[in-house]
Amino acid sequence: MFLSTNKKIIDFIKNLYPGKEFIPLHEPLFVGKERAYLLDAIDSNFVSSVGRYVDRFEQMIQDYTGAKFAIATTNGTSALHMSLMLAGVEQDDMVITQPFSFVATCNAISYLKACPYFIDIDDNTLGLSYDALNFFLSDHTFIKNHQCYHKETNRRISACVPMHTFGMPVEIDKIVSICEEYHIKVVEDAAESLGSTYKGQQTGTFGLLGTYSFNGNKTITCGGGGIIVTNNERLGKLAKHLTTQAKLPHKWEFKHDQIGYNYRLPNINAALACAQMEQLDNFISNKRETANKYAEFFEPFTNINFLKENQNSKSNYWLNAILFEDHNSQQEFLEYSNSNGVMTRPGWDILNTLPMYPDQINDELVNARKIQARLVNIPSSVRK
Repeated sequence: MFLSTNKKIIDFIKNLYPGKEFIPLHEPLFVGKERAYLLDAIDSNFVSSVGRYVDRFEQMIQDYTGAKFAIATTNGTSALHMSLMLAGVEQDDMVITQPFSFVATCNAISYLKACPYFIDIDDNTLGLSYDALNFFLSDHTFIKNHQCYHKETNRRISACVPMHTFGMPVEIDKIVSICEEYHIKVVEDAAESLGSTYKGQQTGTFGLLGTYSFNGNKTITCGGGGIIVTNNERLGKLAKHLTTQAKLPHKWEFKHDQIGYNYRLPNINAALACAQMEQLDNFISNKRETANKYAEFFEPFTNINFLKENQNSKSNYWLNAILFEDHNSQQEFLEYSNSNGVMTRPGWDILNTLPMYPDQINDELVNARKIQARLVNIPSSVRK
């Protein structure tokens, strides 16, 4: 790639985020009532998992997403781990997911000693491909006693975990529909897509359960944090019980009836989360404006494609992404941008190439490999 093209892009990004010596990929923004709520939580002496901000945060997520139940957790990974457990995933089960995702998606599956099966992604959503999923289920599975099994290994396929990559919704309604046909539970990894909608419905609310993340680099953050959403009353109540060490209510005694987990979000983090939730719509509006500016800027480039939301989708544009025409151009831009005060990064390594997941069963992953070699994330913070 010609050096002048790289310079044009970096100059444009520096104009978007003026006055910064170093422009991060995505930084948090605390301009609301974060400090006031945090001090209030400290003054209350309820800084752990019991406190009114935890309850308030869960209610805010319910109101925002339309989910009937929301259970706040320590992080998005713990939310996904618990959700897969609630969906009935067991040891040696097979769980369908996508190869282009943050490693936490696959790690949560492994916590249950289940095996990921990687299905290719769509090149427009960067998420699990409905067509590839349909082909796999029709050609490589069979149904027995209302459960789905993989023909080649005879493993039960108990769940499917699509991930809305960078906030771009997958064709989630079609994925849920075909999974229901094959008796497979859908757990949405919506870690990156709070506020994104598909056909007017919030991502994370289509499957049996959905999960969000509030890590420091997400659209809103409380330093860590995650949440489980579901419309299933039994699972919603069970999620809250299990994430609080399965402790039975009692004024003074410690009684537990199942193996529980220390997964509840502390009140002090929830205080930050409540203040951030109050600003979520403004943050998304700001980020969508930034995405529009990027789209307009990259329109004349014939060798670079700015990824835009698809039909029926409204993205929160958590991380903006561009696709170069080849791997060399990607690498040249990464070197140039990061050497000139602008943080950019490639997409994640394909999960089945990691040393923890060698030789995991997959389809040929043509799109995932092609995209990983050409994709770059560019600065996407809320602009002040």
